[in-house]
Amino acid sequence: MGLRPNLLTRRTAGVASTTLALLLSTAAVGVVPAASAFSAAPAESCAEPADVHSDARVKAGAHAKHEPNELTVAQVREREADLSSALRERANYRAGAGAGTLATVTVPVVVHVIQENSTRAGGNIPDSLITSQITVLNQAYSGATGGAATAFSFQLQKINRVTNPAWYPIVSGSSAERSMKTSLREGGKNTLNMYLGELSDGLLGWATFPKKALDKMDGVVVLSESLPGGTATNYNQGDTGTHEIGHWLNLYHTFQGGCSGSGDGVSDTPAEASPAYQCPTGRDTCTATGLDPITNFMDYTYDSCMHQFTTGQASRMLTAWNAYRAA
Repeated sequence: MGLRPNLLTRRTAGVASTTLALLLSTAAVGVVPAASAFSAAPAESCAEPADVHSDARVKAGAHAKHEPNELTVAQVREREADLSSALRERANYRAGAGAGTLATVTVPVVVHVIQENSTRAGGNIPDSLITSQITVLNQAYSGATGGAATAFSFQLQKINRVTNPAWYPIVSGSSAERSMKTSLREGGKNTLNMYLGELSDGLLGWATFPKKALDKMDGVVVLSESLPGGTATNYNQGDTGTHEIGHWLNLYHTFQGGCSGSGDGVSDTPAEASPAYQCPTGRDTCTATGLDPITNFMDYTYDSCMHQFTTGQASRMLTAWNAYRAA
């Protein structure tokens, strides 16, 4: 795949009006059942629990580093088994109580801006960056940037500004992060809570995967200056938010599992041995059919290279929504 052409033209165009009806089923396109889905890939080490994810896309000027919290084979297998279990429970609930499944979803968004002080350098970003981020999300998830249309749109409900030097910068896995989220998180499992601020270790963001029970840690953390119009060169068009919300909706990286096994659990994303950085062309790290999906939102390339989800990813996200987050 080549680089994405005319990104700004695509991003400033109107959001496509699309309706996508997908089935709540482990047989839906690209969703791999848990039983034997991830048995062939080599084991990896990981210090984080399987519902927490931290990304190694890094700010301008920092060197790309190895993903510190990539899921192990065992953790992915556990997550896939949990998804299958949640789907069975949801099916039983529908049969008994008549709860429906959703084909289109509007996600309410609560944004928490974490500030050290009232200056821009201290995290006080303008509202315009946040509203631009919501626009980018709606374009990306509608397919308006050139990928598959998904079921999801995003509606900003609230901007909550908090000045607390103890939470700044936001440190992944810290007691301060737990205190922040426990104090601030709003809404149910269907509400996306975004935490914006300066992040530790050069990270651009991290996210939680969905769970059966609401966890106060649920949500995404994103570097403020990665929002559209921010100062994070090469990562300031809003696709860190797009990428992290993909995890929140149960997507893995395109390079999950490397060239072995079932990779990211989606059949229409070609296998990829390792993350792609910057904007490579013609990259092909696995012998399986297809070039590396370097334009996919779930890789690690520059924002200017990312422009698509696949149909299988769209299906996987909606399946997970109906299993975990739908009322």
